[in-house]
Amino acid sequence: MGVHGLTSYVEGNRGLFQDVRFRDSRLVIDGCSLFFRLYLNHGLDQAHGGDYDAFAALLSTFISALEACNIQPYVVLDGGMDPSDKKLSTLRQRLQSKIQEAESLSRGRHGSVLPLLTRHVFIQVLSQRGVPLVQCPAEADWEIACLANQWGCPVLTNDSDFYIFDLPGGYIPFRFFQWASVSGSPPHHYIPARRYTVSGMCQHFRGMNRELLPLCAVLAGNDYTTKQTYKHIHTLLPQLTTGGKRGGRGRGSPSHIEGLLLWLSSFPGPEEALEEVGRLTGGKSGLCSVLWSGMQEYHLTPQSRLSTWFSGGSSRSPEGLWTATPCPLPEWLCWAAGSGAMAPLVLDVLELRRVLLIPQVENSRLPSSHCSATAIRQALYGILLANQEQGERGETGGMSVFVEEYDRHNLNLRKCQVEPRTPGTILHLETLCQAPVSVRLGVLYDVLGVKESSLSPLPPHLRLALGVTGFWRREARPFPSLPQVQALLLGMVHGEMARNTHPGQNQNTATERNLWMKLRLRPGDRRGFDVGVAHSLSQWQACLWSVLSLNQLLCLPLPEPDTAWLFSGSLVHGLVGRLRGGCSPESVLAAAPLSGHIYRSLLAALEDCMLNTLPSSGRRKRGRGGEKGGAPSSQEINNRFALLMTEEEDEE
Repeated sequence: MGVHGLTSYVEGNRGLFQDVRFRDSRLVIDGCSLFFRLYLNHGLDQAHGGDYDAFAALLSTFISALEACNIQPYVVLDGGMDPSDKKLSTLRQRLQSKIQEAESLSRGRHGSVLPLLTRHVFIQVLSQRGVPLVQCPAEADWEIACLANQWGCPVLTNDSDFYIFDLPGGYIPFRFFQWASVSGSPPHHYIPARRYTVSGMCQHFRGMNRELLPLCAVLAGNDYTTKQTYKHIHTLLPQLTTGGKRGGRGRGSPSHIEGLLLWLSSFPGPEEALEEVGRLTGGKSGLCSVLWSGMQEYHLTPQSRLSTWFSGGSSRSPEGLWTATPCPLPEWLCWAAGSGAMAPLVLDVLELRRVLLIPQVENSRLPSSHCSATAIRQALYGILLANQEQGERGETGGMSVFVEEYDRHNLNLRKCQVEPRTPGTILHLETLCQAPVSVRLGVLYDVLGVKESSLSPLPPHLRLALGVTGFWRREARPFPSLPQVQALLLGMVHGEMARNTHPGQNQNTATERNLWMKLRLRPGDRRGFDVGVAHSLSQWQACLWSVLSLNQLLCLPLPEPDTAWLFSGSLVHGLVGRLRGGCSPESVLAAAPLSGHIYRSLLAALEDCMLNTLPSSGRRKRGRGGEKGGAPSSQEINNRFALLMTEEEDEE
């Protein structure tokens, strides 16, 4: 949600905020706003696919700042899409905008694109730090407001709807939460902040009735306002806002917001204001009933469903959150979804049969990077919709179930129908969590087209990443080059060394860290940016993103990798450049003998994956819906891997 023009107006009026020394309090945090804000506003890499290790470190520093001030965070995440589809048009517009911004970044210009795995890293770090977290079925704004209302504590977010919600503890915009400037002396540390309250806003406008603010929001327009309503409001606004400042006559501009608030403040309550709206429109458009309905989005209940979730103990249950979903979910899946251990993708497929695929920085003249992972998603859809598909075939005599995927096609957002593919081993969603681990693991390996024996020599937490890398080597188009494969594995080696290294553990640690840092590309340095490398690595991330969701749905037959240490875009791109320039993997690893052993283990496992691919019956067709184009044969894979090894020997 978001009220057009309201943030600019309120934040431009210093008197609407109160300076506070924030400490010793609960704090309800909009999780999606937090990871967007932290990643995009701190100079972290976007063009090269993301530096997840740097993001994880920044997030950990943020959590430490809260701990130093005795602030207890409660993080609330959006889940799937709104089942009512009221916001689908807005979501599609945002995706189209992100496609354009990703294209801009790929050409060395400015843009803002959140790397694909940011949310996953965010949830992992919060879990590691013990921060309470809940994922809502759909958009979380209203749930966040209800929880803060019950607890009487502030909300930390970046959403102008919270200038409308009447919260006793107020609203702190991220812009005014100076968490990097912890002040005071222990044990009285505090974070300097500015807090907004509805009561302060109403006092500013001649004691305006606070119940008029929701009407201001729907008149100004928010994400749920339809185009037809926009047209009526656009005609009406000039008659209402003549009391505002001159200039800036566009809809949602600060002058209109102020004029609207001044006009509303002349009425004792919303009923009288709506009556005047009806008079001005002649009562013919039905606008008043639409506005009244929109105002109810801001009505809060005294008891929050989230308070029970966060209370813990025997009373904690996901049922209160998920009973209203259109498609009833099994209890085990409710628990996983509520705790953030199930991707929104799963919820969207079950409830809407629709998926919005996140744009990445890639070559827009080639098919979307997500095409490389279509077979993985088809398997995931097949598990989720198997029962629904059987029911519909029974009712319609053969009608198949499809999932709508919205993805990039050239520079446009395109919808296509993707057919689910049921794995060879039938799993029933209701009892999936009770299936033996060996069965669930077999399904995962079957989808990836790898044998368990190929990955068993590796530590369990690296097996999923290597299985994905083998799948990517077969499915990516164009085929990944040798330097790209080597750089990706070297990046994993760096992550493995870094996550197991502690200050003072080894006198060579600082030297090794500096050597790796020199290999990274600097944030914002786009000289020599190779869009082909970016496209290939985006395909790898797309495969990993889809497999992480599949592994979660299968109740983690393989442990999840520590994603923050698995991929660093600026490092991998830098390594590709060095390797192309004649540098060998061994020379990169010369300073750390143990890292050389890890690299050789990863390379051997990848070689075995390529040489011992499962028969083609265990894999799925590439392409969308009815599109043809099978995966390469085992002979083709063996020949290509032999070529890869020959290239490596030649370089050595």
